[in-house]
Amino acid sequence: MATVLPTPVAAPDVAPIQRRTLSLLFGTQIIGGIGVTIGISVGALLAARVAGTAVAGLAQSAAVVGGALLAVPVTRIMTGHGRRPGLAVAYLAGAVGAALVVLATVNRWVPLLFVGMLLFGGGTAANLQARYAAVDLAEPTRRARQLSLIVWATTIGAVAAPNFAALADHTTSDWGLPPLAGPFAFSAAAFVLAAGVLLVLLRPDPLLTARRLAAAAGSDVSPPAEAVAPPARSARRGAGMRAAWQVVRGLPAARLGIVAVAVGHVVMVAVMSMTPVRLGESHSDADVLRVVGVVLSLHIAGMYALSPLVGWLTDRLGRRAVILAGVALLLAACAVAGTAGHHTPRLSVGLVLLGLGWSGTMVAGSTLLSESVPSDVRPSVQGFSDLTMGLAGAVAAAASGFVMRAAGYPVLTLLAAVATVPLVALALRPVSAGTPDEEE
Repeated sequence: MATVLPTPVAAPDVAPIQRRTLSLLFGTQIIGGIGVTIGISVGALLAARVAGTAVAGLAQSAAVVGGALLAVPVTRIMTGHGRRPGLAVAYLAGAVGAALVVLATVNRWVPLLFVGMLLFGGGTAANLQARYAAVDLAEPTRRARQLSLIVWATTIGAVAAPNFAALADHTTSDWGLPPLAGPFAFSAAAFVLAAGVLLVLLRPDPLLTARRLAAAAGSDVSPPAEAVAPPARSARRGAGMRAAWQVVRGLPAARLGIVAVAVGHVVMVAVMSMTPVRLGESHSDADVLRVVGVVLSLHIAGMYALSPLVGWLTDRLGRRAVILAGVALLLAACAVAGTAGHHTPRLSVGLVLLGLGWSGTMVAGSTLLSESVPSDVRPSVQGFSDLTMGLAGAVAAAASGFVMRAAGYPVLTLLAAVATVPLVALALRPVSAGTPDEEE
């Protein structure tokens, strides 16, 4: 009876809920993307004016670390109460952070500026967690496509936001705010809007609905994952990072998903963060900003523009196949960029390949992770993944500068390529039949 009940009863109700969920997530991703990017686009300049050039980069890093750390409380909220309050709290944390940045700028309080940038990372945490909400009620054969659609929506906000920065700065100057504070005021408004839309309209909650359907069906995920997952009641009590690690440790598919996301991010951040420095070695001060803008725009296009195609391929070819394809693209990117010398067009090709490789590991890895764990602990495991990814990316960004100074850009790309070895070994390990990837 349990195997028959979900098909005639639950399936007709899930489709409209999922369409509504995707529409809301798509819209709020655009709003949230604008909020994150409009602040980040002037964050280093603002920090340099308030705290000095020497610590400008640390302010940007604070936002990255804040986004990673805030994933922990946000996913605890999701575990107990669903996606809707968790996403709203993340956006509201980002709004408070943006407001504190404005206040710090007005009063030139450096410590408050760093606190504000840490909380500002809540906007990034919300945008990252939203991709997982798209998978909760997705059909198994469409999970990657629907996750990638939400990833792609971020591109619209990210591309549009820099164009609003000047308008925001001009508008808020009439309110008496100092230069460069206006974009953060607009970020706060965008985050509050996104939180409000989700709180009011994201009903029923996709995660809570998925749990009810799983309970009615008597099954939650594939048998291998369910067999080692902790019981639902204990998972809710101890749904922190320790519980998430215990679940991941027993699930090879979940481990692969987390490692794919983290390693892809490490390689991308390490190479991308030092590319402007590499371009500065061969271009004059008058040209370097224009060239960097073009190259990084192509890189961002590689990251996001084709993510729906990456999602479609993930559903058609399998998660592991696309993860390995992503690794191949990352290796090609390191080879092309590392041997480009001062040839800017070739370096641009390398950065596009870098973005495509990141997209493959991110979309396929996130999908594999989401479908490999039971719904009771899914938010905690997803938060653990984002925490790992964020902290790994922050370490990669910091280490890349030292490697660049000590050994140069080619050695940096070589070390980035070597970092993919553990992921390749894990992806090529034999897997038992019955994992989500094999079933599809």
